[in-house]
Amino acid sequence: MRAYKAKSVERIELPDRGARERHLREAGYNVFDLDAEAVFVDLLTDSGTGAMSDEQWAALHRGDESYAGSESFQNLETAVEDVMGFSRIVPAHQGRGAENVLYGALVAEGEYVPNNTHFDTTRAHVVNAGGEPVDCPIESDPGDPFQGNLDTDAVRELASEVGAERIPAVVVTITNNSLAGQPVSIANLRAARSIADEIDARLVIDACRFAENAYFVAQREAEFEGESVASVAREQLSMADAIVMSGKKDGLANVGGFVGVRENDDELYEQARQRGILFEGFSTYGGMAGRDLEAMAVGLREAVEKPYIESRVEQVAELGELLQEVGVPIRTPTGGHAVYVDAGEFLPSIPCEQFPGQALVCALYEEGGVRAVELGELAFPGEERPQLVRLCLPRRTYFRDHLEHVAETFAAVGDRREELPGYEIVDEPAMAELRHFSADLQPLD
Repeated sequence: MRAYKAKSVERIELPDRGARERHLREAGYNVFDLDAEAVFVDLLTDSGTGAMSDEQWAALHRGDESYAGSESFQNLETAVEDVMGFSRIVPAHQGRGAENVLYGALVAEGEYVPNNTHFDTTRAHVVNAGGEPVDCPIESDPGDPFQGNLDTDAVRELASEVGAERIPAVVVTITNNSLAGQPVSIANLRAARSIADEIDARLVIDACRFAENAYFVAQREAEFEGESVASVAREQLSMADAIVMSGKKDGLANVGGFVGVRENDDELYEQARQRGILFEGFSTYGGMAGRDLEAMAVGLREAVEKPYIESRVEQVAELGELLQEVGVPIRTPTGGHAVYVDAGEFLPSIPCEQFPGQALVCALYEEGGVRAVELGELAFPGEERPQLVRLCLPRRTYFRDHLEHVAETFAAVGDRREELPGYEIVDEPAMAELRHFSADLQPLD
């Protein structure tokens, strides 16, 4: 059962099929270019798209909009220290701003950055800093409880191959967004801490979904059975030298982010702080209004409360179950923020180079006004990743009727799957790592 009730609602409307086909064509068959009002159920992302609580809305009115020394920033600092264990932060307008601040300070030309699996903007920021992102996921089976873990042996092999001195940081993303939102165990984070020490690298945790990961640890890792999500969250982040955070995920806010740096690393903190001033804003606002700082401070505390996080993860599982009932192949167990559909299996007649994931994304919009996102060959060109489609649930936003509509849409698409075309790119940006955000495509005959 959802641990919330509606206090404010927004009208949504399903455009007729002709309008949906026209909208998609005018968007260059890229759902990022669809107007939000043309979307009925929007599962593109959970980043900043959720509903804030009444406590967060109340906090907005307490926002201190001072340029320097804002009380709202001090409230966020206190919340981060209490919930995440970091007393020094560099604020940013959102997660990718924080990535720019951190990886621009950490990574130099010709260096390598291993990660359990890089997501799109993380990969792009490493490349932009002159580094080489290297994915080091573990091999796992569908029943494994921690499929998001880092392969520490692969990190060790990379260090042996390129030289440990060329690896400035080992990164672990919790949960592993690129690999179906699967969690990472604390045992694995300890192993990551050990290999980082072994090669004299910093350990960075991408903590955007730290609360969801902590919930899975409390449910699945024997050592932490019966522990609160709040205590597990602090334990898992205690392994890191630095964290990068999007407050638009487990900060439960609509905007904002930050970098957290340990007290004993003055050099990294000062480098990050100066980059923050250059790219984001002064150190006590970082591109956010005071009201946004207040909303995130409240959201971080709410994110580790059991009623919230339990209902969050259960709703994702509920969508997964509805999809399985109509024969949709999904990655199991479901993660904490999204259901990932195996588009390659769902559309076996469309080869990888014709973007089966994008074909499914377009068909879902045409059929039911559902917006999802491709995380396969279009988003990660040449990476030989599974052809996945992510259905990302905004927090505290949709109800069972909406989930049932998504499942019904999939069933209808499945009935005509043999008719669906593949796609080709007709225009794309120079940076391949970001092409899925703005590329134009067209269906093949």
